[in-house]
Amino acid sequence: MAKANNKLTATQQKEIITILQSRFEKNKSRHKGIEWSDVEAKLKSSPDKLWSLNEMEITGGEPDVTGYDKTTKEYLFVDCAAESPSGRRSLCYDREAWEARKEHRPEGTAIDMAAEMGIEILDEEQYRALQKLGKFDAKTSSWLKTPEAIRKLGGSIFGDFRYNTVFIYHNGAQSYYAARGFRGIVRV
Repeated sequence: MAKANNKLTATQQKEIITILQSRFEKNKSRHKGIEWSDVEAKLKSSPDKLWSLNEMEITGGEPDVTGYDKTTKEYLFVDCAAESPSGRRSLCYDREAWEARKEHRPEGTAIDMAAEMGIEILDEEQYRALQKLGKFDAKTSSWLKTPEAIRKLGGSIFGDFRYNTVFIYHNGAQSYYAARGFRGIVRV
């Protein structure tokens, strides 16, 4: 659930649109065949999504357009920072895992923070698609949306990029590391 005060001022909206446009133009290989004017029109008509994108930016995600869903007619914005967003690290996977820790609890959870930001955590398929656009998480790792069957057993999955290969691993959902955050997606 996104924060209650999820409104940007007109100035803040212009600022985030300028940042997104600059990133879009610098990284054309991420979104071949997509025109910025079309993306901008959708952004301007979606202030709640613009707020979420601003939250992604503030936490170090560097969101950029990575595709277009023809079925839903939505642009896909994904965290494209080289490493897992710095403002979203040292988090357990979810609230259940956080509550299971008896001591040394981190400040929060990836699932809760994503909900507060109005974004979804990338799943394995989305993470692998992102990795085709560049090399991400070469020094860090990112929690991924975990299949329910794994989560019921106390586990969670995360991904990284090492040895020119995308790896998907498992860990106890209650674990947290300074170099592990999460990447998100927003549909606009």
